Amino acid sequence: MSFVKGDLVKKIVFIITGFMVVMLTFSPSHAFQLKKGQNCTDCHKLSVKEAQQVIDKAVPNAKVVDIKSSSIKGIWQIDVEKDAQRGFVYFDFTKKFLIAGPIVPLEALVKQQPHKVDVSKIPLTDAIVLGAADAKKKVIVFTDPDCPYCRELHKIMKQIISKRNDIAFSLILNPLPMHKDAYKKAQTILCTKSLSVLDDAFDGKNVAEPNCSADAVERSKALAKTFGFDGTPTLVRDDGMVLTGYLPEDRLLDWIDKK
Repeated sequence: MSFVKGDLVKKIVFIITGFMVVMLTFSPSHAFQLKKGQNCTDCHKLSVKEAQQVIDKAVPNAKVVDIKSSSIKGIWQIDVEKDAQRGFVYFDFTKKFLIAGPIVPLEALVKQQPHKVDVSKIPLTDAIVLGAADAKKKVIVFTDPDCPYCRELHKIMKQIISKRNDIAFSLILNPLPMHKDAYKKAQTILCTKSLSVLDDAFDGKNVAEPNCSADAVERSKALAKTFGFDGTPTLVRDDGMVLTGYLPEDRLLDWIDKK
């Protein structure tokens, strides 16, 4: 799930401990009444300067690097950097509450019914492989470089392949529309087929502009749509079992090992 990283989360949580959300003093916002065809962000704006003023109060010396809509309407995600570490916090459209910690979809707390697909119908032409190509256990992962859950999973996958040479992950990039920069990042990754560019993107670092067509991205998105995979991350085990979301390393290994 999406957490602010490393020491950065400790600093933020320390500041917010006992409150869970921090009430900030800003001018009142307008009620969330949308007209037909109107988007929340058409009326509610947050500049980098304004976001920086908020972050300065909560995490001194941290720099705002990006502002985007979160997975919940009415809340921004503010990406920050401090001491070469990146993380994020949430800020609501009323500009009164700063939220540190994960946003957990309720469906993630409900035991999912087993779902299975035909692995042979998932072409891996555009996939990028993490781990040994001849690994006995292979997992297909539909992922998005700007999805917070996917970034956590990416770290876990790297930890796994560093310990287990019998496991490999085939990554199929499926940038979601809610992540405005994810498409170009996915395009650059697929243009270069570079693991270092892949890691940079999932670490929240800037990557170069794409220098090839977007055909591979479009094929990957179409493939995800074919199987009804409309969220990320989505994992497919070698026997076709599907897992939506991510698990801690030990539980993910149990799932991969079919325990």
